[in-house]
Amino acid sequence: MHAGFADLRQALPMDCRARRSDVRIPAAAQRDITRILQIWQECRRQYGQGGDYLFGSFTLADAMYAPVVSRFQTYGVKLEGIAAAYAEAVLGIPAVQEWMVAAAAEPETLVTV
Repeated sequence: MHAGFADLRQALPMDCRARRSDVRIPAAAQRDITRILQIWQECRRQYGQGGDYLFGSFTLADAMYAPVVSRFQTYGVKLEGIAAAYAEAVLGIPAVQEWMVAAAAEPETLVTV
């Protein structure tokens, strides 16, 4: 995950503090989103019966997708069904909640020109 989905990462930069609904998602980033949702659905259907995460129990895969879940929240990416439930589970992880609180308290702001 950390080296993939470059179009998504470029078009929807990480920003835990923002909520943006005014961003037009480029086609290449939308293809990444579609693929991610497909991966989530396949993993949950095939392996996720034992819990709320991609492979049932929390794994490194879920940790790697936490930034994606955050991006989807920031940019208002519409999630339904399995994807919405998975994102809610990831956002409910205490460590992720702590991460979001810490991000909200961060005084630094990066500005791109």
